[in-house]
Amino acid sequence: MRIRATVAAVSAVSGALALSAFVAPAAQAADRPSFASTVRDTVADLRADVRADAPAARGGAAAKGAAAIDVTVSGVTVNNSKDIVVGATGSYHVPITYTVNHAADLGAFGSAPVIYHGSTIDTSTWGYASDAVATCTEVSATASKCSADFTFLPAELLNIDAGTWRVGVAVATVDEETMLENVGTRKVLRTSKVTVDAAPEPVKKGATLTVTGKLTRADWDTNKYVGYGTQSVVLQYRPADSTAYTNVKGIKSTAAGALKTTVKASADGYYRFVFNGSPTGGKATAAGDHVDVK
Repeated sequence: MRIRATVAAVSAVSGALALSAFVAPAAQAADRPSFASTVRDTVADLRADVRADAPAARGGAAAKGAAAIDVTVSGVTVNNSKDIVVGATGSYHVPITYTVNHAADLGAFGSAPVIYHGSTIDTSTWGYASDAVATCTEVSATASKCSADFTFLPAELLNIDAGTWRVGVAVATVDEETMLENVGTRKVLRTSKVTVDAAPEPVKKGATLTVTGKLTRADWDTNKYVGYGTQSVVLQYRPADSTAYTNVKGIKSTAAGALKTTVKASADGYYRFVFNGSPTGGKATAAGDHVDVK
């Protein structure tokens, strides 16, 4: 059994996001709670938070009268524009920034981002709300720059969650709330690892050198690293007196993730395998293995 958790509400007191835990068998997406219902609760509670503390919701601005909320979101940056690469264990802190564009008379408001895997929130396989209500700073009469954080937990992810995730942003005033979907994207990938070993060492110049290794990838269903099969990997070499690697040849991993190839030893240097990633697996580079050529 494995605990799965999802955001349930925004605290009106602290602004922190409360967690509601659910127990489900590992690797069974059907047993997950609905992220869409979580988002609806989060938006409603964000509005309640604003209503409870309207003067502090945006730099001390007083709340305006009821009006249809008219906002857009721009400039979304997730994880400093880098892929979110999540391993088999631990926790992964992911920052997000964005700008809420609004009418000059919007009044007090609050905002909280969500990130989800799927074309829409309603059809998402999984998602996260921000760890706390976003911190927003007014940069003009019609724009506020906001920042928040997500925490990705491998224990709550399944392999089907790897790929492109979308960003949604909730905005709430005293009287209205809205959820803007698909305002940004970011890839969420399973961590890959690759090893290398060149033998024999030392080796005679011109003799055959066998280079082996293994390519593995985080399995979110089991929270372990497993062999990553039939993937393209490049063998690289750099002379001992150089800092630059060059490609030697490309090979594919076996079904179990094993790597093996041969080269002719020419001079002292370092060999390494490089995996350039896949639609679901992050990039990986082995530490160079030094070979002494006699």
